Amino acid sequence: MRTTLDPRLVDPTAFEPGLVVDVRDERRAFLVDLGPNIASLAPRMLLRATHAFVTHTHMDHWAGFDHLLALGLGRMPRLVLWGGPGFCEQVAHKLHAYTWNVVHRYAVPMTIEAHAFEEDGARAHARFDSIRGFVGSGIERERASGDADVLYDEPLFRVRATIVDHEMPVLAFAIEEKAQVRVAVDRIAAAGLATGAWLRTLKRAVLEGAPDDTPIDLAWRDRTGERSERRSVGDLRHLVLDTVPGRRIGYVTDLRGTAGNVERLGRLLGDADLIFIEAVFSDADREQAARKNHLTAGQAGEIARRLRARRVVPFHFSPRYRGAEAALAAEVEAAAGRAAG
Repeated sequence: MRTTLDPRLVDPTAFEPGLVVDVRDERRAFLVDLGPNIASLAPRMLLRATHAFVTHTHMDHWAGFDHLLALGLGRMPRLVLWGGPGFCEQVAHKLHAYTWNVVHRYAVPMTIEAHAFEEDGARAHARFDSIRGFVGSGIERERASGDADVLYDEPLFRVRATIVDHEMPVLAFAIEEKAQVRVAVDRIAAAGLATGAWLRTLKRAVLEGAPDDTPIDLAWRDRTGERSERRSVGDLRHLVLDTVPGRRIGYVTDLRGTAGNVERLGRLLGDADLIFIEAVFSDADREQAARKNHLTAGQAGEIARRLRARRVVPFHFSPRYRGAEAALAAEVEAAAGRAAG
């Protein structure tokens, strides 16, 4: 079945970190990490990004923010950023490093919302508007409440996080698709309708539990030309076959191979359907991995096995293994006890 989210590594060679996640049928996407390699993505893809979730602000995970900002000025009305402790201050420093004496004249104003997930589960929030020269609104702080690990929640998916240890706090993410709605194509034809963008509206209304009298505007093209009409959710609900559970997708990078980290990942990503996990060093270089606070391929595979992950995709290989990527992936596969990639 076609899934709601289509995640892929920004760097297909798997050396550089970063994930781009396309929200199918929605003409939008989001990013996980903003390394300089995001410049390899097509501008049209980057301009579809509404959110970016940043594990930490080492340069290889954060330096691409400047590229995204330069591309989005005058084109992107809103960008939402999430990061770890102190992230709002870091975004403010980034923006204050530039001179903004003309940005208020751009035809499309830009708002940047920065949010930080603190070590105690509290949150910090700040807003920066181009029409004010990206002068911040001030940082607001709130205590953790409710689902303390949920950063973002909408009808199609949500993003949760935990903090892991890399000799500094780093966020690991769980991207969770909500239940997915299937439709009966034969019933659509029998009703004298044709598929179109209205199906997306209907699916969202069903997922959100909209009342039967909620109007749905239909528009489609058939042999007679352009057609349109208005019906209610109640009229169209019979087109929905059923719902199926969504997937849980993990993104894990820059962490020590410690019991504490594994325990935190277990709470976040147990029984995950797909995990993107760093495998920076070979097991033969375990001492180097410990010095650098990174995982070996064997540790990555063992974590995937303990999390009961159905599929694991290793990435963030050290440049020293260029040309030996298959060997690292094989180490992950052997430790995970299942196919990687």
